[in-house]
Amino acid sequence: MFLLEPVQLGVAMRLQVLLSAMNIEGLDFLDKMNIQSDMILINQGAVHGVEAVSYRGHTIEIYSFRERGIGLSRNTALMRANADIVLFADDDCAYVDGYCDIVLQTFHEHPEADIIFFNLDSLNAERQEPLDHSFHRVYWCNCLKYGACRIAARLEKVRKANVFFSLLFGGGARYSAGEDSLFIMDCLKRRLRLYASPKCIGTVRQENSTWFQGYTRKYYHDRGALFGAISPCWAYFLCAQFVLRYRENTRDVGGIWQAWNLMRNGVREYAHDR
Repeated sequence: MFLLEPVQLGVAMRLQVLLSAMNIEGLDFLDKMNIQSDMILINQGAVHGVEAVSYRGHTIEIYSFRERGIGLSRNTALMRANADIVLFADDDCAYVDGYCDIVLQTFHEHPEADIIFFNLDSLNAERQEPLDHSFHRVYWCNCLKYGACRIAARLEKVRKANVFFSLLFGGGARYSAGEDSLFIMDCLKRRLRLYASPKCIGTVRQENSTWFQGYTRKYYHDRGALFGAISPCWAYFLCAQFVLRYRENTRDVGGIWQAWNLMRNGVREYAHDR
């Protein structure tokens, strides 16, 4: 009689949190975020340096640079990552116990997924995160609601697709937001397979924003530029539906038509500068 060897389900995967932040001092943020995995921190501030520390048995790599830009920061982390799975983070995230196992197990159960969006509960009642209640595929029509800190990705797949964050959009860049949306759209264009999971891996405070200062003229101008970057062919349609869906927010700039004109100028400026 022959005894069958047990089937090996696969080599254990490793996760790295990729944290983009500014002016972090000390290591208290590790406790606040409840870090239970390896991490790469890109700390933009007034100093320049590199160090690695051990925290609860995990390796924390800290890169400090005298530079600005959230897209640049996330790209810098991506270039230095060396794990199987990467999880993008902001410093106002706090993870649940076992988040690493949740993420890795979900990727193990879904080998077809290149990128998975996880739920984060918002602690700010005025800035709630849209939550997913089932595991499903993410397409063009439902991808723009996700922020970067909900993205977990197979690092090798992202690198093979040659996808990076825009340096023109996001905090510290020319246009104030949208680097995460463009990253997601580029992933879809490169035929990566995106999914959303109902599993929650933590909370996000969202108390302060480095880019949102209200529904100002710049807000609508930059939103128009973002739609121009997302889809030159559909940019004006996206602008029109945006001002109509959120018409109550246009009061600070003089109403729907003023908001529309600001967005249209943003589309034109981005198209002219390409």
